[in-house]
Amino acid sequence: MFFVVGAPKLLTAKGFEVSDPSWEGTSQLYALAQQQLGKPRVQVLASLDYERLRKEDAVVVLHPEVELDYNELSAFLRAGGRMAVLDDRGEADHFLGRFQIQRVEAPRQPAERLRDNPDLAIAVPAVELVAGQEQNRHPVVVGVDRVVTNHPTALVHPNLTQVLKIPALGEPDATLAVTGIIAKSGRLFAMGDPSVVINEMLRYPGNRGFANGLIKYLVENDAGASRGGKLYIVTNEFGQRGHFGGTHGAFGELSSLSEAFAQLVTELDKNGMPGALALLLAVAAAVGAVAWVMTYSSRLYRRSVPHYAAAPLALTFGGLAGRAAVLSAPSTDPALLLLELRAALSEALSVALGLPRLSSPEQILSELAQRNLLPAERVRQVAAVYRRLSHGQRALLSRKRLKMPRETRHELTRKVMEILTEIEERTRH
Repeated sequence: MFFVVGAPKLLTAKGFEVSDPSWEGTSQLYALAQQQLGKPRVQVLASLDYERLRKEDAVVVLHPEVELDYNELSAFLRAGGRMAVLDDRGEADHFLGRFQIQRVEAPRQPAERLRDNPDLAIAVPAVELVAGQEQNRHPVVVGVDRVVTNHPTALVHPNLTQVLKIPALGEPDATLAVTGIIAKSGRLFAMGDPSVVINEMLRYPGNRGFANGLIKYLVENDAGASRGGKLYIVTNEFGQRGHFGGTHGAFGELSSLSEAFAQLVTELDKNGMPGALALLLAVAAAVGAVAWVMTYSSRLYRRSVPHYAAAPLALTFGGLAGRAAVLSAPSTDPALLLLELRAALSEALSVALGLPRLSSPEQILSELAQRNLLPAERVRQVAAVYRRLSHGQRALLSRKRLKMPRETRHELTRKVMEILTEIEERTRH
């Protein structure tokens, strides 16, 4: 959640967009990159094609709302590519975790803050003082004294180089940005606040100096010479396809088919199911049901195996009781419970808002933001719950059992029930 400095205004779903010249966009960051590199070398992508990437290129990721492809990006970094991930509460946590970078909450009492607001903490370069002389200032923050943050998160890593930190009172200082070398040539930069580079924040000299330093760090080699590659910028929700270095043969075709299917599922989840496709699936299901009935009803003999001593399976109960027994069984994949919670939440919100029952979470959240059915803070909480519930769908698509503690499942169930109860009470009045 981000607010413009000095005003309680929520950053909209289109925040960080390069095409947005308003306070919450990043058009000025794009202009800075073009000034340094020239227009042909800076590209904004709606879909990151890994086959287009070269080891001389660099990628800037701002507030990703999709899970980053670790296999492709790590191959890019090991080959010598450069990458910056600026994210606070988006979907970069799993990717960063593979590099042992963990997100934690920022200090509650920063030593310096803008307008005495602890959410607008001041970050400073991480330097060492030897005999009163500054040592080891990172190139990204050369000439930078202060960087204004906006609701940041902090990072924890045992080995990477600290670039920016948030001094705190009564608690340890927090790391805001780190960087490290991957496989002796690649560079990974991670920061816990993407709003540092939005248009509103680049009016501060330190933020603008940091943005210029980051661009330079991503495109130049250790000797300060340009590597000649391009700088790609992706924000929010973007596609991912292809394989770094290219993949050929039957395995490559299978991977491409899997990616296409995953992209189709994502589109359906975002925009809902078109009426023609729903009708086509219904017809196919009806034909399949008729074929199944004809096949099994035409058999002369049916083999029956007695189960006198066996305990009844949860599925045999049928109805609501059977469904509850399956979802609560220890052997059930937690992903199924998350899908059930997500479906219940979507259906209740769709009915309350007068939307079709197959409406996607994005459509529901957009409608909630335009109405006064729930307070703004509650709408943000609903969006956060949807993001956590989406892990169930991703786990099923990857055919991996979701690992989620029982306490976390209970917490998600409780939050969904609270939202459903609140919706019911508000619609009743």
